[in-house]
Amino acid sequence: MPGLVALCLLLVSLVASAIPSTARAEARLVARGSISGAYQDLSAATAAPLENGIPGNHLGGMGSGLAWAGGTTFLALPDRGPNAQPYNSAVDDTPSYIPRFHTVSLMLAPSSAGSALPFTLTPFVLRTTLLSSATPLVYGTGVGLGVGSGAPALNRPWGHFFTGRSDGFDPSTPSMDPADARLDPESIRASRDGHSVFVSDEYGPHIYQFDRDTGRRVRVISLPAKFAIAFKSASGATEISSNLSGRVSNKGMEGLAMMPDGRALVGALQSPLIQDGGTSGSVTRFVRVDLRTGSTQEYGYPLTNVGSTKKPKYTTVSEVVAVNDHQLLVDERDGAGLGDGSLAVFKRLYLVDLAGAPDVSGVTGDASLVPLAIAKTLLVDVVETLGAAGIAPQDIPAKLEGVAFGPDLTVGGVAKHTIYLANDNDYVPLVTDGLHPLGTANPNQVFVLAIDPADLPGFVPQRFEGHGDDRDGDDRHR
Repeated sequence: MPGLVALCLLLVSLVASAIPSTARAEARLVARGSISGAYQDLSAATAAPLENGIPGNHLGGMGSGLAWAGGTTFLALPDRGPNAQPYNSAVDDTPSYIPRFHTVSLMLAPSSAGSALPFTLTPFVLRTTLLSSATPLVYGTGVGLGVGSGAPALNRPWGHFFTGRSDGFDPSTPSMDPADARLDPESIRASRDGHSVFVSDEYGPHIYQFDRDTGRRVRVISLPAKFAIAFKSASGATEISSNLSGRVSNKGMEGLAMMPDGRALVGALQSPLIQDGGTSGSVTRFVRVDLRTGSTQEYGYPLTNVGSTKKPKYTTVSEVVAVNDHQLLVDERDGAGLGDGSLAVFKRLYLVDLAGAPDVSGVTGDASLVPLAIAKTLLVDVVETLGAAGIAPQDIPAKLEGVAFGPDLTVGGVAKHTIYLANDNDYVPLVTDGLHPLGTANPNQVFVLAIDPADLPGFVPQRFEGHGDDRDGDDRHR
């Protein structure tokens, strides 16, 4: 086993040496916290076993999206549910999990003398909110797929819950039909007034606005028609092979940034559209949406080639967060690390500026997008930063997907900005692989990085007004 680890570390070194690695910001890990991946969340009404036998309120995947909501309150977003457990490939092993978000407290306190990190982070789930629609949704019947109906038992005439199951759609309409019940949430942001949240969805792709207290959908944000696929399938592979344009299956609307003044959102596609090269393309799209007028602009974001010139392999975008009204922090990463049985190599936060960037709404194809792609500047090399704190590459989560700025923090008497990173653990509480032959815990984790304000001179924190963050954690969904 030591020989295998040494070989893996050598490969990491070779790959990393081919990529510029000097981060501009002096980032430091100052706190780390976790919640066991074996727990259940606060929606007791969904505790019944899913089709794969896993409880419907399994507390996992919390870091698919992470949003600051003021003070020590954050919103944590799981994705479409626990589909790492095989049970039916016809629906890509997706169970009838009801998508939801958690209101969590992420309290920092000074660590005791001699601790490895200067602060102790204590994550605590305050509330679980299920996502629903006031109008009826289209669920899968399960006919011909070897599964039963996908309609949630909790549905009522006044409330229809979304589902993570991949067959929850109307086959006669394009993929951005808001009546489709299937929802794969990947990012969440709070509104300025604090009364609602915006959630990105990979299936559509969609951006939906939900009431923060009830979880009821209140608005569908219109996205460019080119993002949709014409042929929908419960099988992601079939969707990919059957469409000539639109988002790549399971790589749709991934990241979501809220501008500090709350007037615009920027959504990020995880990978390029099919007509832009799909997973072989080098430029994905960001779309800025004016929340008052609904107008949109698109920008090309250049992905990093972690392969070679002859055999390119492009990274993906997991998240975007606003630095100010024109700059974004972009989470670009590989899929390696804890949960993948490999060593993390490439997980980076880049700074981009949309000011003056060309609108590529009318441009199609990788070759046409490349010269119009916005420039990016490396801000934080996450693998290096966590490694400097003693976290081995095999123990860095493969899916560090949630990114949020938090409240400023005083470290050693100096004020710092904070960046919170959270993982999607795929609802798998224990990992056993070649790098962890005896097994290791795979919890929901949050890492807090501190950076000097001089490294983000234009930073403007998101503003909130008119909503308290001190509600207790009762389950209000029956």
